Amino acid sequence: METSTKYMNTRGVAAYLNCSTSYLEKTPLTGGGPRFIKIGKAVRYRLADLDAYADARSHASTSEYVAWPYG
Repeated sequence: METSTKYMNTRGVAAYLNCSTSYLEKTPLTGGGPRFIKIGKAVRYRLADLDAYADARSHASTSEYVAWPYG
């Protein structure tokens, strides 16, 4: 069975997560963003990591919300 992993660039991730590219460009330095992969100088993201990042920030009520230190 062959598996395929899709890698996305910062612009694609910003559209996917509905966030700014500047936020994504800062998070590799500050932490708190989605997991990423470095390929040469390029930063790439796996779709599964983006979904896990979004799922970790899912809440049923505002009383469950705990602010992340970096967004």
